[in-house]
Amino acid sequence: MSTIQQTPSGVTLDVDHSDAAYRGWLKEAVRKVQADANRSADTHLLRFPLPEQWGIDLYLKDESTHPTGSLKHRLARSLFLYGLCNGWIRPGRPVIEASSGSTAVSEAYFAKLIGVPFIAVMPRTTSAEKCRLIEFHGGQCHFVDDSRRMYEESARLAVETGGHYMDQFTYAERATDWRGNNNIAESIFRQLKLERFPEPAWIVATAGTGGTSATLARYVHYMQHDTRICVADPENSCFFEGWTTGDPDVTCDCGSRIEGIGRPRMEPSFVPGAIDRMMKVPDAASVAAVRALERAIGRKAGGSTGTGLWSALKIVAEMVAEGRQGSVVTLLCDPGDRYLDKYYSDVWLSEQGLDIAPYSAEIEQLLETGVWPE
Repeated sequence: MSTIQQTPSGVTLDVDHSDAAYRGWLKEAVRKVQADANRSADTHLLRFPLPEQWGIDLYLKDESTHPTGSLKHRLARSLFLYGLCNGWIRPGRPVIEASSGSTAVSEAYFAKLIGVPFIAVMPRTTSAEKCRLIEFHGGQCHFVDDSRRMYEESARLAVETGGHYMDQFTYAERATDWRGNNNIAESIFRQLKLERFPEPAWIVATAGTGGTSATLARYVHYMQHDTRICVADPENSCFFEGWTTGDPDVTCDCGSRIEGIGRPRMEPSFVPGAIDRMMKVPDAASVAAVRALERAIGRKAGGSTGTGLWSALKIVAEMVAEGRQGSVVTLLCDPGDRYLDKYYSDVWLSEQGLDIAPYSAEIEQLLETGVWPE
């Protein structure tokens, strides 16, 4: 404990911690991260085929085309800029993150870009392909058996190594400029400008940190659009229960099977008051939806894409039933080749006790008849 010394009368105290070498490194690190964004083209807005007579357009914002292959590339870039500009990320010291995979892949990429070590604290059940990608980008995988321990283990490693715990679950909604600056919401609306329904009735997102749904909702409110925001939540996640009950302390006793989304606690970056609607989606329905997506457009996607697509199709069915026209947007979060041993494996489905057949039949009935089965 320090004792505050009284300042002698009339004396100005002056302490200067300026470090020219560090400021030079910082300027170069920020330049490299911003240059990455400048080199990157925008991601595509894909059409999901629906019958023309419905008068409804369904789009998927394809975030798998980022350099690290997922929606989390945007988040990782924002988190690195936030950490650098706050003076938290320092040369030679590791950046540490609690992540189930995709954020860690993207953060490993940016850590390598600016020349600092990276450690991903992740569940032991994380897909082998994501672990390979983290290590490909120079990161280190540090496993925990219980996903609920990722936070404390990340904080412990930061203290032990003198590094910085990035803490995406706290800072995701703060690090992203939700007013614009080419965030995902601004990009969606710009790409819809020449479509027949340029202002979507609904945008459907999923929640890992909650940062994407917060960005989408804040932008919509700021720009005074009538678009509503729906968040789809998987099994073994507490966001839906916390949102419906208003209880910020709600928890879940096991981890989500849908990698990248669903959390065992209400994360600080999840902003309940900003969104309009939530759906709790069975994991089997999420898998059925990504397989239906492959049949429809020839693209494999991760399980979180299926969670959002299932909810988007439910909204489309409501609009058809009510005779409403318009557009709906959801996200293609990452590619399915990261999950061939999971969501595209019938063996894995059997091991998990997941039967996707009834959900696949519901999707097929909707697309054939325009009616969602009771």
